[in-house]
Amino acid sequence: MITLLFSFIKKNLIEAILLSFSLAFSFWLMFSTFSHEDGSMIIATKAWSDFASHIPLIRSFSLGHNFPPEYPIFPGEPIRYHFLFYLFVGVLERIGIPLHYALNIPSALLFTSLVFMIYIFSSALFKNKAVGIVSVLLFLFNGSLSFVEFFRIHPFGLNMFTEIINNTSFPSFGPYDGKIVAVFWNLNTYTNQRHLAGAYAFSLALIYFHIKPLLKNTHIQLNRAIILGILLGLSFFFHTAIILMTITILGCLFFISKKLRLSTIIMIGIALIIAFPQYLYLQSASSSFKIGIHPGYLIANNLTIVNFINYWFANLGLHFITIPIAFFLIKWQHKKLFLCFLSLFFVGNLLQFTPDMPTNHKFFNYFIIFGCFLSSYVIIKLWQKSVFIKPVALTLTFLLVFSGIIDFFPIYNDSKIVIDDYRKNPDIAWVKNNTPPESVFLNSIYIFAPESIAGRKILFGWPYFSWGAGYNTLPRDVDRKNMLATNDKASFCTIAQKYGIRYASLKKNQLKDDTGNIINHTFFNNNFPLVYSNTASQIMIYSTNSCYNPQ
Repeated sequence: MITLLFSFIKKNLIEAILLSFSLAFSFWLMFSTFSHEDGSMIIATKAWSDFASHIPLIRSFSLGHNFPPEYPIFPGEPIRYHFLFYLFVGVLERIGIPLHYALNIPSALLFTSLVFMIYIFSSALFKNKAVGIVSVLLFLFNGSLSFVEFFRIHPFGLNMFTEIINNTSFPSFGPYDGKIVAVFWNLNTYTNQRHLAGAYAFSLALIYFHIKPLLKNTHIQLNRAIILGILLGLSFFFHTAIILMTITILGCLFFISKKLRLSTIIMIGIALIIAFPQYLYLQSASSSFKIGIHPGYLIANNLTIVNFINYWFANLGLHFITIPIAFFLIKWQHKKLFLCFLSLFFVGNLLQFTPDMPTNHKFFNYFIIFGCFLSSYVIIKLWQKSVFIKPVALTLTFLLVFSGIIDFFPIYNDSKIVIDDYRKNPDIAWVKNNTPPESVFLNSIYIFAPESIAGRKILFGWPYFSWGAGYNTLPRDVDRKNMLATNDKASFCTIAQKYGIRYASLKKNQLKDDTGNIINHTFFNNNFPLVYSNTASQIMIYSTNSCYNPQ
């Protein structure tokens, strides 16, 4: 058995090395951005904001009761967020696996699967393992022109390498810092959105196995299309955007590949039938947003042909040049497949699917994965030329990964935020041990509220999260403001009953909540029993059960 194993590894040495590297890198990446030590959660600063919504969702499954699923920071309505990955993590913690293992191990394995799927797909596409290796390299280290911004801040000089290694901030954090290069190209996207890598890997695998008969010139089996369609349909709750992108690519294949036409329509049809009830569930929650046309992505307000070219050259870097070059070099069969991935680029630049337009980055991140295949093909073609052309290939490779190298160190050097968990924080422990798992709290803290970490639901978490998920947040925002400031118990109880609120969690000397709404502490003291208080944290929790059992 051992002899067979060593023989297999020797035969597939490149794959074994790549797999080992991918696993080591992925586990480091995930555990370095989130860990758990001495009863506290240790979260990388650059991942902190996203985890403020992920942790409450995970804990609603592991420590709370959240079925049928609701968004725990916007309860009372069906969830609008693809929750399956965080449900899985919550179940793992519920059965006894520590949170950091329950989250990081699946995250690392999913990221590894993406890296390996990039290698497999690109290698098979061009029948060249070197293309696969370079594709992985280009994916890990983005090819944007953010290095230009770096040298504007850190002038070129003898200290350049030291400044790169010690750098703690991304040179460009567009659109949030006003710069042109978007922040979504670097690895921070995958440490924050833990399920995204797995969604890309899953989609690439489905497409790869769907087109594999074309690559190997073998017979197309319709039973394979049925299985792939079932898997695709079941993925809707795992990542909504990915099923949309996969169907977009498959729809393109339907029109440009006669050989795949029947299997493609079977796959799409089955996927839509299975996904449609899931879609109806997600869409049954309140929303004031409709999918619309929004040409130009993040430069929609200043969209011209020149600005469009400038924006995407800055964001794609030399991929903007190498991808078109590769398009003219590759086979017609490969051209057709590229056009299908290119459709994602046009969809992302044309349509808006959520209130938060920057979330369209998922379309471009997926498109550039395939773009890396083509850029790698160009690099390998240059390398295979004469010895005098090899320096050109090396220079091109360097320019396509330089920004990614610079962007790596802010993640490596990132500071950490420590948040005490229920074994160390008495407020969280009390909520966990003394309130029903399905409880809903009126909250005055919106990010990492103690009741959220304890797995309970809060009336309204940080508004950006719910708004970005597509909820109609304005009515709830008004209700929350009225509840905190009211002098009228009857009106308070009417709203409390509307949302099923059983507790109010306030800070003693907090005159306004985290969004500036006035808190009337006298009202709560005079009308509801104080069931918990902590002089150190100033947390005060009132029971609002009298709204349901009037004396």
